Amino acid sequence: MTETLLEIDRLSVDYETARGDLKALRNISFDVKKGEIVGIVGESGCGKSTLISSILRLTAPNTRFRNGEVRFKGNDLLRRSQKQMRDLRGADISIVFQDPMQTHNPVLSIGQQMVDIQHRDRIPRLEKRARAARMLGAVGIPDPEARLDQFPHEFSGGMRQRIAIAMALMSEPDLLIADEPTTALDATLEVQIIERLQSLQREMHCAILFISHHLGVIAELCDRVVVMYAGAVVESGDVREIFHSPKHPYTRRLIECDPGHIKERARVLPTIPGEVPDLANLPSGCIFRDRCEQATARCDAVPPLTQLKAGHHAACWLNHEEVAQ
Repeated sequence: MTETLLEIDRLSVDYETARGDLKALRNISFDVKKGEIVGIVGESGCGKSTLISSILRLTAPNTRFRNGEVRFKGNDLLRRSQKQMRDLRGADISIVFQDPMQTHNPVLSIGQQMVDIQHRDRIPRLEKRARAARMLGAVGIPDPEARLDQFPHEFSGGMRQRIAIAMALMSEPDLLIADEPTTALDATLEVQIIERLQSLQREMHCAILFISHHLGVIAELCDRVVVMYAGAVVESGDVREIFHSPKHPYTRRLIECDPGHIKERARVLPTIPGEVPDLANLPSGCIFRDRCEQATARCDAVPPLTQLKAGHHAACWLNHEEVAQ
């Protein structure tokens, strides 16, 4: 059995605000195994960014961890000291951020930045520079040795994102967090980045936690997917199972709204009616009830995340009743 690398166990995170506690994450549970790619998908405001910052312990001062654990290699990161977390970040856990235009320091050459991030390694500078050139070559940057002396503005957006991936993988981390790394890129570059990530992941056998709102990218890249809505997990499972047989109404609507699944021309694109609830003033019952066409009286109570089959879970009373029967 593949060893579990990262385990999120009943994690609940609030932000203290003037209007009261904003419940950003509520009882989040899932895991990432070694060598696996797990996708996190959901609308803006579903808690994806809070989840990332909680794993890395890079949270705002008003963040409060109310419950749960974030276990990495069996150790709860929420109990680690700041020094221990600094030693972990960039070494065992790396991240690729969303906007390639804001990732790099504009006044330092790419080579300087790639050498600087190897500060933990007690090796000669020339060796660090050679390693940086090899990583640039690995992500498809032509003539990598010469391009080390260039500055960020001399690269395109797609190349900058490849460089960000190279920098994140420099230390050969066990876990790479990719925070919507293709959002700012056009469709052609998006495909190239996905293919490059797949290739590097196979070579290094690292696990990837891939955050996105683009279902097509999730379907192409990931082994498993976790669907989040308003700070909670509403469905999780094998990517093929989720896309071919979604069990939660929210998951089904997300897939229906994906342009890749629209088969007929229409003047108006499909949408999910209503709005994401106010996380500082959560409604009672099922969090998706007010936007769900299949809501019943039983939705006045919060549905549990129920196992439908091995590895497939959904938080919906309709599925809960089917399993009970």
